[in-house]
Amino acid sequence: MSTANAYGADLQPFAGIPSFMRCPVTRDLAGVDVAVVGVPFDGGTSYRSGTRFGPRQIRAASLLLWGYNNPLAVRPLEALRVIDYGDVDVIPPDIEATMRHITAEVGGLLAAGLTVLALGGDHSISLPLLRAHAQRHGPLGLVHFDSHPDTWESEFGGRPYSHGTPFRRAVEEGLIDPARSIQVGLRGPTSGAADWQQARDLGLRVITMDEAAELGVPAVSQAIRQTARGPLYVTFDIDAADPAFAPGTGTPEVGGFTSHELLRLVRGLRGLDLRGFDLVEVSPPFDHGDITAILAANLAFEFLSLLADLRRAA
Repeated sequence: MSTANAYGADLQPFAGIPSFMRCPVTRDLAGVDVAVVGVPFDGGTSYRSGTRFGPRQIRAASLLLWGYNNPLAVRPLEALRVIDYGDVDVIPPDIEATMRHITAEVGGLLAAGLTVLALGGDHSISLPLLRAHAQRHGPLGLVHFDSHPDTWESEFGGRPYSHGTPFRRAVEEGLIDPARSIQVGLRGPTSGAADWQQARDLGLRVITMDEAAELGVPAVSQAIRQTARGPLYVTFDIDAADPAFAPGTGTPEVGGFTSHELLRLVRGLRGLDLRGFDLVEVSPPFDHGDITAILAANLAFEFLSLLADLRRAA
């Protein structure tokens, strides 16, 4: 077909300005259902930095998303009015000021009735995002895909905030309900024998990667559905994927999920009460052939598809 008057996902992947799926770049919220928001902050990183460039590269990779989700039989940009809101104002050397900006700006979007799909950035951004969502929805259940629990007391000399601490702080602040929260994919060496147990001690259900491999994707999806009840927030660290499928990340761990397994796990959230989503830890300086960004863009597309499916079922 001619692309002279085409827009969004109807354009060829080599054409158009790279907003997310070429959705309108605007801060006019009238009639909007979903805002894609970039959070280009990596000041909480403990190893390889570079995730501040993640939102930009995920947007570029999203140009290859044709628009129709075959497994879910839905075209999300027809069912939902989606905008690319641009990026939150971050301050690279000041994690606490950046967190305040994230909570305030995303809180304004939620107050306007939008759902936010946030693109990071490192995993420290999940804490201020959860603060904004809990202000709107109350304590949330959490579905957390990651190779690390991110429930450490501190990573840097007693300082409370980094990409390794957000979910301990979220439990302490009452932002999430541990009884309705689950972490999936933990693996790799840790600093001590208690690291994974700390997450369990906080009340979170934990499915390690070894357990997930034994159970299989359908059983893991069932465990998520048994645990994650009520209003839910989904946080997705791209290092849940094996580095063979996502090398461009700050703290890679071998032995993870394949891309296909992760797509199936996200689709397994179908029908749940999804209130917000973030996708973090894409680090383009360490990516090869953009395969990490391509996976991240597709996972974000799956989440939009879940929201569209919810709208259709309502």
